[in-house]
Amino acid sequence: MSKVQDAAILLRKPNHTDLENLYFWKYEEDKQDAKKWNGPYIEEPYMSKDEFLNSFKGTENEEIPGLLAIIVNDEFIGTLNSYWVDKNTDWLEIGIVIYNPNFWNGGFGTEIFKLWVNYIFENTPLHRVGISTWSGNERMIIVAKKAGMIEEARIRQARTVNSKRYDAIKMGILREEWEQKRVQNT
Repeated sequence: MSKVQDAAILLRKPNHTDLENLYFWKYEEDKQDAKKWNGPYIEEPYMSKDEFLNSFKGTENEEIPGLLAIIVNDEFIGTLNSYWVDKNTDWLEIGIVIYNPNFWNGGFGTEIFKLWVNYIFENTPLHRVGISTWSGNERMIIVAKKAGMIEEARIRQARTVNSKRYDAIKMGILREEWEQKRVQNT
């Protein structure tokens, strides 16, 4: 995948500048607001900028990109990601992080996430696409539902954020559900 574009939104494999922007949002930006939503229960070790940039070498030739930069009006605002849960059964999980809070609550996340799901099903033979999140991330749950995903599992009180327990949530969409949804929308 080189890029997907829809109006002012561009999804592409990250270039060096995108990775430097990502480093800023993950490690240097003062507020770190995105970390309040994106797996705040996962401890992320600090990396130097060189370590971070070097960690992306050798990932360019993946069938489905593990990381895409989200560019809106020529500005880096976040990332899309994917990872295999089980390649043998075509079980792929995806995610989205909008780092720039100026792009929160405006529908960008929903539109971008739908583009990502559509791209995957249009360009691969994958059978299912899913997400993992936590019950405190209500915005991600809404975005996933708008993309056609349904809740498939709820692991009760499996996540702790700020000394409060939350459920772990698994959501997904099967190819046939995605195809049916596309037919209904035409």
